[in-house]
Amino acid sequence: MKRAPLDTGVVAGRAGPFWRSIDVVEQTGSTNADLLTRANAGDDIDGAVLVAEYQSAGRGRHGRHWSAPARSQLSFSVGLSLADVTPDAWGWLPLAAGVAVVDAVAEAAGVSSGLKWPNDVLAGSVDAPRKLAGILAEVAAPAPAVVVGVGLNVTMTAEEAPDPRATSLHLLGAAQTDRNVLLAAVLRRLADRIGRWRDADGADAELIADYRSRSHTLGSRVRATMPGDQHVEGVARGIDDLGRLQIDTDVGLVTVSAGDIAHLRPVPP
Repeated sequence: MKRAPLDTGVVAGRAGPFWRSIDVVEQTGSTNADLLTRANAGDDIDGAVLVAEYQSAGRGRHGRHWSAPARSQLSFSVGLSLADVTPDAWGWLPLAAGVAVVDAVAEAAGVSSGLKWPNDVLAGSVDAPRKLAGILAEVAAPAPAVVVGVGLNVTMTAEEAPDPRATSLHLLGAAQTDRNVLLAAVLRRLADRIGRWRDADGADAELIADYRSRSHTLGSRVRATMPGDQHVEGVARGIDDLGRLQIDTDVGLVTVSAGDIAHLRPVPP
């Protein structure tokens, strides 16, 4: 499959004024790691976008490795200042980013998707949805900044998928797989959500409602696997002010954070 390179000029012209810089590199280990390195060295990364045509060391939560053929994905990270946002609000940022990705994919590609807490965008069969995109937020230290990474599968084929539980816009029959159009749409949606998240210093009523309506997790029975092979099982009821998942168990409401769990799985009825 022939895959065209990204055109920075096209993306910048459509992404809006929120983003101060948009850089595309042919290859890197991890765009998240690169922006974190810049932030830790004292660079101002607020509004910076770094895109890689190929990532050799892309990762998800808990350092899980993933990769895909060059130009088959949108693999990018954005840098954001946290100077004017209280720490209690930070947990909602990756959730807001997830909503932005879901809305951008619907707008630009005509594909319906949803969110699995905390960081996966799922699409396809209602009974067995597959992973379309992943989101990873990492806080820089000591700089008051955060890097949000997005990996969105665009033209990846079934044979190229690193996991049978993955899918792509191509496999879903998307109306649009031009990565320039898709990246600009995601960046516009991100800018809007981030702006409102900053203004509200966390999740406002609209973000909470939008997240709930797009969630594949809330309202379903789930099992959270914790370190030491401990489990929490019950019905996912809500997201608290810190972005943590609230699970209604037989012994009461248990709240878990993304960093607390190794896996979150649905429990068959």
